[in-house]
Amino acid sequence: MVDVRVAVIPRSTERNPTLQHLLCRRCCSDFTAGGVMDSQELTAEAIEKKKKKEEKAREKELKKQKAAQKAEAAKLQAQKASSVPESGKKKSLRKEADAENAEDYNDPETPVGSKKNLSRQMAKTYSPSAVEKSWYEWWEKSNFFVADPDSSKPPFVIVFPPPNVTGVLHIGHALTTAIQDTIIRWRRMSGYNTLWVPGTDHAGIATQVVVEKKIYRERKLTRHDVGRESFVEEVWKWKNQYGGTILKQLRCLGASLDWSRECFTMDEKRSIAVTEAFVRLHKEGLIYRDLRLVNWDCVLRTAISDIEVEYIDIKERTPLRVPGYEKPVEFGVLTSFAYPLEGGLDEIVVATTRVETMLGDTAIAIHPEDPRYRHIHGKYAVHPFNGRRLPIVCDAVLVDMNFGTGAVKITPAHDPNDFEVGKRHNLEFINIFTDDGMINSNGGSIFAGMPRFKARVAVTEALKEKGLYRGDKNNEMRLGICSRSNDVVEPLIKPQWYVNCKSMAEQGLDAVMSDTNPRMEIIPKQYVAEWKRWLENVRDWCISRQLWWGHRIPAYYAVLENDELKEIGAYNDHWLVARSEKEAKEEASRLFDGKSFQLFQDPDVLDTWFSSGLFPLSVLGWPDCTSDLKAFYPMSVLETGHDILFFWVARMVMLGMKLGGDVPFRKVYLHPMIRDAHGRKMSKSLGNVIDPLEVINGITLSGLHKRLEDGNLDPKELKTAKEGQAKDFPDGIPECGTDALRFSLVSYTAQSDKINLDIQRVVGYRQWCNKLWNAVRFAMGKLGEHYIPPSDITPETMPFICKWILAVLNKAISRTVVSLESYEFSDAATTVYAWWQFQLCDVFIEAIKPYFSGDDPALVSSRRTAQYTLWLCLDNGLRLLHPFMPFVTEELWQRLPSRTDSMRKESIVISEYPSVAQDWVNDEVELEMSMIESVVKSLRSLRAQLAPDERHERRAGFVRCRTDDACHTIKRHEMVICTLATLSSLDVLSENEEAPVGCIVDIVNEALSVHLKLRGAINMEAELEKLKKKMDEVQKQYDTLMKKTTATGYQEKVPTRIREADEAKLASLLQELLSFKEAGENLEREMSAAS
Repeated sequence: MVDVRVAVIPRSTERNPTLQHLLCRRCCSDFTAGGVMDSQELTAEAIEKKKKKEEKAREKELKKQKAAQKAEAAKLQAQKASSVPESGKKKSLRKEADAENAEDYNDPETPVGSKKNLSRQMAKTYSPSAVEKSWYEWWEKSNFFVADPDSSKPPFVIVFPPPNVTGVLHIGHALTTAIQDTIIRWRRMSGYNTLWVPGTDHAGIATQVVVEKKIYRERKLTRHDVGRESFVEEVWKWKNQYGGTILKQLRCLGASLDWSRECFTMDEKRSIAVTEAFVRLHKEGLIYRDLRLVNWDCVLRTAISDIEVEYIDIKERTPLRVPGYEKPVEFGVLTSFAYPLEGGLDEIVVATTRVETMLGDTAIAIHPEDPRYRHIHGKYAVHPFNGRRLPIVCDAVLVDMNFGTGAVKITPAHDPNDFEVGKRHNLEFINIFTDDGMINSNGGSIFAGMPRFKARVAVTEALKEKGLYRGDKNNEMRLGICSRSNDVVEPLIKPQWYVNCKSMAEQGLDAVMSDTNPRMEIIPKQYVAEWKRWLENVRDWCISRQLWWGHRIPAYYAVLENDELKEIGAYNDHWLVARSEKEAKEEASRLFDGKSFQLFQDPDVLDTWFSSGLFPLSVLGWPDCTSDLKAFYPMSVLETGHDILFFWVARMVMLGMKLGGDVPFRKVYLHPMIRDAHGRKMSKSLGNVIDPLEVINGITLSGLHKRLEDGNLDPKELKTAKEGQAKDFPDGIPECGTDALRFSLVSYTAQSDKINLDIQRVVGYRQWCNKLWNAVRFAMGKLGEHYIPPSDITPETMPFICKWILAVLNKAISRTVVSLESYEFSDAATTVYAWWQFQLCDVFIEAIKPYFSGDDPALVSSRRTAQYTLWLCLDNGLRLLHPFMPFVTEELWQRLPSRTDSMRKESIVISEYPSVAQDWVNDEVELEMSMIESVVKSLRSLRAQLAPDERHERRAGFVRCRTDDACHTIKRHEMVICTLATLSSLDVLSENEEAPVGCIVDIVNEALSVHLKLRGAINMEAELEKLKKKMDEVQKQYDTLMKKTTATGYQEKVPTRIREADEAKLASLLQELLSFKEAGENLEREMSAAS
């Protein structure tokens, strides 16, 4: 016999590959020493067979020993039992058995990447952390998520919106993941060649800010101290060490992404795509350079995109903290001052919320029809600090003569509206700010070098000194704040690179709005109007950023030897756009033939949204004609938040159509934004930010407080946030697991454009997972350890309850698939939940329990069919649920026995999604069951009226039927009704039979009434009052419908089918009224007899 010794690797070595390797080597050397002698004479196959045979023999021997031990233990227990009271024997035996076999309920350790080793017995309660362990690593290692460009299956492709490389998982990512993974798992199981592409965005500003802070914290140096080249090296180091954390966290959510195609927006392939796109668009004249206003961040010293500007509404004079200023800065103040008119013609008063910008004023605008200023048309005002002549210009577009003084100061270089006025009237554009927000020399020597908001105070004081100050007042306003630095955004005129979006926007608009050939659908449709509004009013896109981290703009400036001005950008025709410096030199040599020149690459980088806009193309290998690009472009659907419909979605569509020749995806699904349970936007200062990992793993209230303390809230905000957490999560957040969180988020998607996330709902779905667990535990007990499902069975021969559960399962499958196809994810989740909860668990499992109790020979056949139906339901039900809850469904599905003749897939991940079975359709059975459920519901309602100590007693029930059909139906299903309504007996009475006495009664419908026997005397008056209330409700319905059907014009205007339905409803209500009347009369007779 071969001596096989097993080395048990401690759990602590899982992450120590060296120790694992040494242990493995030790195992191998022991095996060789004991058994290699015969291996020279045997083939590898024979050795393997021999090894397996010996292992089976050992297992058999161990089982025998274990059985003997159990028998001995049982014998000892029996001897002890004689001295134990009978009531305690069962509990004692159960506890001892559980203690003895505790290891049977714990999953053995699973090597990373191996298929999970499951416990011999299912644990008695569901544990998310235990269930969700090990599966993902096996799925990933098994390549279940990898797409094949050469597959004959139809493709289905999604790109995951690339999160910032600096990011960590937040609840928005969890929603995106839950929805997208539901889609991709469903399509994979439905026979598609699915590709879900992961990646991260280099996040220019966000990443640069993080690394700048790190360098300053560690070395007290700025990026300018370090220098560009060294700084970029530092960012790459940081990215390689810490970046991509969020992608690891996505695995916790079960995201079945194709990790073999993981990419980064600044990796080599994506960088080539960005450069190529810029060059091609420039060659077509769609990218150009111009001097325009941008949103400028004085802290970051860069232009920022509109989406990075957050607006706060200020109602009145409000002091706010601004980075770089020790004291708060006052906003919400409208300051009035006077400009003296040239030639002593009096003065003109203007007002502004940014009085410091008057240093850059180059005109004053009035309305051409304002009678107050007709005498100064064409005149000039004089700047009080520099003597600059300011023309009085007439502008009906900007000026409202009924607002304020009707005169408006014009600063073309620092205000978007003034910029347009400046262009209309050919005014001078004077920039008065340095890049870091100081007043420059254009602002005058008095103010030069002052920070802009200190200059605000200084200018006001100087105006007072000159007698030109005319007061100030509260002013309601919106203030733009940079979301990255919290700096107040300053409109600044800068030379930048722009994309002309007009023609591309027209194409993108037509792709959605075309009546004859729409190429893309937006879901929900309410966002089509927003798409139209954005693209019809599209502005050219500023793609320059004054950062060091990002895609360097592939533009080179040639400084010629004989140029008078040597600074970069002085001559617009000296710019060259090329794929490389070598290509730029060749182009410069051709363009400036014979002239000596030097080339300098533009120091700016591209807006992050530019590379993100190329993502659907670049992830598939564009600009190369790769197999992925041929197989998977255009993609199937884009799923993202509605807040970036323009900033990302529209730009992908414009660039995809222009460079890829088609829309990048056929459908766009926009999910709602997540708020807290009270509908408030999630904010750190409110303490209502929900970390999905905390919901998955659970966290105490003190743990939540600790997270806040580790943040950067000021003491007042910290106090408010802690109070908010204590109110919303007084006991912390219990461990809910990934499956419950995912299912909850998907089920919320029906909530318009906002989701008010209540953690208690997630907790509820975690409890529901426990119900699933128990349902399968029950099934495994009833199927038995060696159960093998039959290869086929005829539905016609099944018991009624089995026919019914398959019929409603069929409908659940159909509704789920239809809902998923129409992107109604909430409806799909609700359908699956309702079938599991209300039909399988609450009805079917309860109804078949009598088949498994006792040894009645008449139930043997039904028991076998019930077993098979139960297996069939669990197999289909778990596959139906899998896209929503991947972990628990895999764990439970793996425990199900399989048919001997089936080629069962290795994992539920790659198994087939359930489809409608025509031989399960049974409308007649469903109709009958509807009647049975109504009867059971009424009987349970009567039981709920009993005293608490009587509600669980089995008691006699009666059903009175007004029609023969109803009578026959109820009689056929007495056992089902008795079981579900917990009755001791059920008598079915015809209309002609006397109603039972000593019962409480309920009217089910026009054909049925139910009676439940009471233990003692019945309170007749109370029962009569209940009947009267119900009868009044039915009477109201009858009167309302009668009024409708007898109204003038009803017969002529209402369609025949509706009239017929109304007539049937009237007849039904009338019959119910008669039933109530009869029940009341019966009670009154009982009262008379009792008295």
